[in-house]
Amino acid sequence: MEQVINILIPILVVLGIWLMSKVPTAVRGNRLSMIAMTLAAIITCIGMDLVSLLVLTLFLLIGGAIGLVLARKVSMIQMPQTVALFNGLGGGASALVGIVTLMGITDPERIGNYLSKIFIESLFDTNVTITSWLTNFERGAAVLAIIIGMLTLTGSLVAAGKLHRVLAQKPVILRGHSIYLFATLLLSLVSFAWGTWWPNMDQMSAIIVLAIISSALFGIFFTIRVGGADMPITISLLNSLSGVAGSIAGMAIGNVMLVAVGGIVGASGLLLTQVMCRSMNRRLTDILLGKTSVAKKLKEETVIVVPPSETEVIADKPTAPASKGATIDQVIKEAKSVIIVPGYGMALAQAQHEVKQLADALKKNGATVRYAIHPVAGRMPGHMNVLLAEADVDYEELFEMDAINDDFKETDLAIVIGANDVLNPAAREAEGTPIYGMPVLNVDQAQHVIICNYDTKPGYAGVPNPLYDRDEKVDLLLGDAKETVGKLLSIAISATKEDTYKYDDEGTNLEALLKKSKSVIVVPGYGMALAQAQHEVKQLADALKKNGATVRFAIHPVAGRMPGHMNVLLAEADVDYEELYEMDAINDDFKETDLAIVIGANDVLNPAAREAEGTPIYGMPVLNVDQAKHVIICNYDRNPGYAGVPNPLYDRDDKVVLLLGDAKESLSKLISNLI
Repeated sequence: MEQVINILIPILVVLGIWLMSKVPTAVRGNRLSMIAMTLAAIITCIGMDLVSLLVLTLFLLIGGAIGLVLARKVSMIQMPQTVALFNGLGGGASALVGIVTLMGITDPERIGNYLSKIFIESLFDTNVTITSWLTNFERGAAVLAIIIGMLTLTGSLVAAGKLHRVLAQKPVILRGHSIYLFATLLLSLVSFAWGTWWPNMDQMSAIIVLAIISSALFGIFFTIRVGGADMPITISLLNSLSGVAGSIAGMAIGNVMLVAVGGIVGASGLLLTQVMCRSMNRRLTDILLGKTSVAKKLKEETVIVVPPSETEVIADKPTAPASKGATIDQVIKEAKSVIIVPGYGMALAQAQHEVKQLADALKKNGATVRYAIHPVAGRMPGHMNVLLAEADVDYEELFEMDAINDDFKETDLAIVIGANDVLNPAAREAEGTPIYGMPVLNVDQAQHVIICNYDTKPGYAGVPNPLYDRDEKVDLLLGDAKETVGKLLSIAISATKEDTYKYDDEGTNLEALLKKSKSVIVVPGYGMALAQAQHEVKQLADALKKNGATVRFAIHPVAGRMPGHMNVLLAEADVDYEELYEMDAINDDFKETDLAIVIGANDVLNPAAREAEGTPIYGMPVLNVDQAKHVIICNYDRNPGYAGVPNPLYDRDDKVVLLLGDAKESLSKLISNLI
């Protein structure tokens, strides 16, 4: 049975990794791998009789609770540093296995009530010889697990600190840096040899301390000098090392399952590292030796100077003339082939939903829209894919660099959203810079380029981008990506159906109604959840505020399918919690409100609840939407809500406007009248 389990668990892990390679099955793959690893931990602890079932359950609950909190609190923009942190925890766990192995805690005769006593005695009583039962191979594997695990832990912590901007993001080169690296590496090798072949059992604690300190310092010295575009490769390498450390720890304790799973993680991480090195035209040995961290002196003919005063910046006036006499409006309206290039700036601004809306508007205008994904765009492999998948971008529209790079020269328009190094033409010309020789997206070959970046400063690698200084066919929209993409979105919407969004089907002037309203209450409902339109609701609220309106959200206790459903969705879209009001706190304010906007809600505002005796909702407290001076209802259709009671608001002609259909589209119509 044990042999079957040792084979089955690694197979489940491999199957999980395979499922995670495809977006539609990624969630299932993640869950399968999680279940497999949990089973592996339980089976190992019970099989080796390490702890009681009660203690094991307690630790699983504690770990699960921590993981659940992180899953809820960590935003997508923080995922790279979170991955780096998890790599470090894996390395630290392997180092801990090596430590307890050398201390004899894994000896079945020493397990039980004496764990603490043995641990303390092994550290401070040099007369205790508790590892004499280990073979040379087991001792060597244990020391090696400590060395690789500790350098993975400290290296990952430094990488996470750099990504989280706690530490300097640029390479940190100390005086005598190579000497420190060589010295700590040498001491690590000494501890390995000492603990393997010439162990003095009375001095095992000294061997452990030497291995811990020397390898931890090596991990720090190695990682702090990495910067620029090499950080994703470093994280991938550390991921591989965490697997290697786990596999070696498995050898130390004779756990076949840990050896297999660690080997899988180590091999997959190393393969990913090699793929990324090829994608960036890097040698792994150059990164390991720090050759990419020190920029050579630029040749005079390749020095790039970007005079800010000559850069064409179109931020406040998106309709200003673009290159070749065309306006951005005309470029967007006439473009029939568009490539969108997302980058880390899109992640920082959390603008992926606006990017998806822009792509949808361009498609409605007859354009073919694709996304070009550079292997190292963002801060980890697949960063852009995950963000765009979160915004429901079709995976078939995402193209890797090799598959789309030759198409830029035939593309009418390339739209860059917060990307810099991955499209910097200097990578082809500026010898001696950190990105020289790195394959980049051929954005500069497109017929027209719109760059939505925060500013014109160099990217993470610190190399100026000559695209910013081009006077022809390149337009810059500087500032927050959400705002600049929003401007492009308003242009794309107006280009799709010019002037048709100013009035609804009954001839009501929506633009005038929206712009004259100074007090607005938004009422979200289950229809907003179905359409996943919470981000569009947030954009509409922001546009109304910019127009001088006060915007609040009225939350009915049973809006959605569970208490707090609307709150969670709106929080996901970064709506300020202070703007959410419970029914009792806001209901009396509707009669003084200029405009109430309903998004996919019906029963919770149906006036029939006050009048239609005998109906399922009679007597139910509802939001007083009908008392507002004007009402815009963005519902899918006029059908009754979940309770099956017709809503008389739909039949009012005096102050109610109906925008029927998908909530996202209806909200886009409203937004277009405000931007």
